[in-house]
Amino acid sequence: MRLVAACASVVLLAGCLQDLGPAGDVLARDVAKGVVNNVVQTRFPGVNAAPITDCVIDNATGSEIITIAEAAVIGTTPATSALIVDIAGRPDTLRCAANNAFGLEALGL
Repeated sequence: MRLVAACASVVLLAGCLQDLGPAGDVLARDVAKGVVNNVVQTRFPGVNAAPITDCVIDNATGSEIITIAEAAVIGTTPATSALIVDIAGRPDTLRCAANNAFGLEALGL
């Protein structure tokens, strides 16, 4: 029964976020940031997760953001963590994180 309720919640969340247009996008990104932040803090203790989280969200596709946001409802799974790590390993995400870590963003590098 819990599985059915969890599945229904995921379907409703994904549908509602898409139906809200730009507001749904902002909401999904905010919810996904919380999930990403937790995964980054768990995998890399002691690292300031916020700039990395922003880079992961900025380099995720819309469907990836929805998938990550769904984890806020059903819980973070190994698949969710793997998706976040995959996005974090993309060249543009790595470049963004390096720029944030070294303050190069302000220089336009």
